Amino acid sequence: MEFVLLGFSDIPNLRWILFGIFSLLYLTILMCNSIIILITIMDPILQTPMYFFLSNFSFLEICYVTVTIPRMLMDLCTQKGNISFLACAAQMCFVLMLGGTECLLLTVMAYDRYVAICNPLHYSVVMSHKFCTQLVTASWILTAPVVIGQTWQIFSLPFCGSNKINQFFCDIPPVLKLACGDTFVNEIAVYVVAVVFVMVPFMLIVVSYGKIISSILKLSSAKGRTKAFSTCSSHLIVVVLFYGTAGITYLQPKPNLSEGMGKLISLFYTILIPTLNPIIYTLRNKDIMLALRKLLTKLLP
Repeated sequence: MEFVLLGFSDIPNLRWILFGIFSLLYLTILMCNSIIILITIMDPILQTPMYFFLSNFSFLEICYVTVTIPRMLMDLCTQKGNISFLACAAQMCFVLMLGGTECLLLTVMAYDRYVAICNPLHYSVVMSHKFCTQLVTASWILTAPVVIGQTWQIFSLPFCGSNKINQFFCDIPPVLKLACGDTFVNEIAVYVVAVVFVMVPFMLIVVSYGKIISSILKLSSAKGRTKAFSTCSSHLIVVVLFYGTAGITYLQPKPNLSEGMGKLISLFYTILIPTLNPIIYTLRNKDIMLALRKLLTKLLP
């Protein structure tokens, strides 16, 4: 009726250090993303499609880390790690759903940059507020039925052996290892869903950036090229980091990673990359830095 998340139980001497580090990272993610949401709402200069997508992305990051980190912090404190069958299924469902939404939203953001740079004269017409809202809504909704079906399929398997999950959250590869039935169909289903929600969006982003780079190189002004590259570079860094780690985890019909390496990669895409994302976007964006200074001036006269 329950599983046991082993988490970092193999290094008990470091649990309070890990608790401190992960607590600090979690608070950083909450604070930085909340500031981005706040300034994109308050500052009139940031009332554009690009920042509308960025504020949604920041909200998504807050939801994404909240599904895993608080539970992990509690397990570090109690050293128990017990999680009910239903809670494990719910956590897996939300992690996959939010992860899939992130893939789609990153693709939408790439399309926004493509239209802005390759078709600047039609940008305001194509990227209307209504269309932007529809793109964001689709990103949030499309993954839900697929992920719910896949989670139900995985947790319908018989679990008759060990109930210990060597991970700090309920993820597909370690849970499938505990199933005592034939998991071949499930593994193929995971691979197919990963191709649809990870590989296809990634290829669309690659095509978009191929056209973007081609258009930028055609610009006669060196200043124009620099500005165009700077608006895209932050998004490109985030795409490479997220898709790289997510692809390694899910784009394998049969997980071949060692449990330690799988746990390390999971730390990257569930905690470290969400910590870096707001820093990457703010430090490389003059408009956000300017809006942040304005906000600080209002708060600290």
